[in-house]
Amino acid sequence: MPDFGDPGMLAAILAMGAVTYSMRAGGFWLMAHVPLTARVRRMLEALPGTVVVATVAPIAMREGVPAMLGIAAAVGAMMIRRNDFLAVIAGMVVAALARAWLG
Repeated sequence: MPDFGDPGMLAAILAMGAVTYSMRAGGFWLMAHVPLTARVRRMLEALPGTVVVATVAPIAMREGVPAMLGIAAAVGAMMIRRNDFLAVIAGMVVAALARAWLG
């Protein structure tokens, strides 16, 4: 259990927060100077999907069939209902049931 009263931990959390904020603010500042051509706009529209795939793919490979079934259920729910919350719930339920059933 981490000791949240430790000054070193507080300093680390504050440093991570400062770095995160500066990266986001720097990104907004930098993009203010980039002309939004059609190519740049398409790249920015595709970016969230690539981040999700880069995050989810290693988890799915490590966790196996239950995770892949959960991801498939989430994608299916999103395609049918277009509701993020419902997609997350569907993915979690299917993954939990698959894990309980498959062991």
